[in-house]
Amino acid sequence: MNLNIKINPNQQQNLPGEEQKMDPIPIHDNPDYIGSGKLKNKVAIITGGDSGIGKAVAIAFAKEGAKLVISYLNEDEDALDTKAQIEKYNGQCLLVKGDLSVSKMSAYLVGQTIEKYGKLDILVNHAGEQYQTDDLSDVNDKNLEDIFQVNVFSMFYLTKEALKHMQSGGAIINTVSVVAYKGNPKLLDYSATKGANLAFTRALAASLASKGIRVNAVAPGPIWTPLIPASFSPDKLEEFGKDTPLKRPGQPFELAPAYVYLASEIDSSYVTGQVIHVNGGIPVNS
Repeated sequence: MNLNIKINPNQQQNLPGEEQKMDPIPIHDNPDYIGSGKLKNKVAIITGGDSGIGKAVAIAFAKEGAKLVISYLNEDEDALDTKAQIEKYNGQCLLVKGDLSVSKMSAYLVGQTIEKYGKLDILVNHAGEQYQTDDLSDVNDKNLEDIFQVNVFSMFYLTKEALKHMQSGGAIINTVSVVAYKGNPKLLDYSATKGANLAFTRALAASLASKGIRVNAVAPGPIWTPLIPASFSPDKLEEFGKDTPLKRPGQPFELAPAYVYLASEIDSSYVTGQVIHVNGGIPVNS
């Protein structure tokens, strides 16, 4: 499998981006990854599961026997493809469309999950957005409010609803980012939201430890997903991922096993409040 991809820099999209328009198409499924039942009969919600990292996580969870609920904003074609990929591995998938930055959407999403499957074991808070900001003057009031609504407030809304149904043994996994640790001068507001996600992960882990619910996070580096051509200018796309020690962007499937590990009671029963860094070798202080 060739992972040294050549990105076409002339492919700007509108947020949140569509996978079928990307050049090249991201790789979500590793055919060499064979499930072993680590998540058998578990029910998982994955936000932003229609494409990119969320899609790769959904496929890996399906291989491990989980029943999936995929939350997405409006990317119908991508979401239907995710469902087809899950069903290819005999998985069950419910698609739920809506805007998680609106608080009532979280109640609807969890309600649909309970109606379909009768329980909720795993929550993956992955949905998010970002904008390129060349300096602080690019961070206008509306964008600042929007990005915190999507990246931070929605995580609070959905987690509150999910905890009404999660039991001891449950797992919450939040997607943070390498920028929560090192910042990014072209992603000022996004970096701030990811710092908030990180702090939320650690605080919530301490809050829920006595209830037997583990809370952890994955911090991706530069990963080739629809958010990238929807966020960056051509010059940034041309250099995307080349500044990592591995000299390339990551593919979504390369993160999926980290989420499986954190979701699995078999593997990570003594792990909470932690972050797994999948970033191409970028040094961070964790």
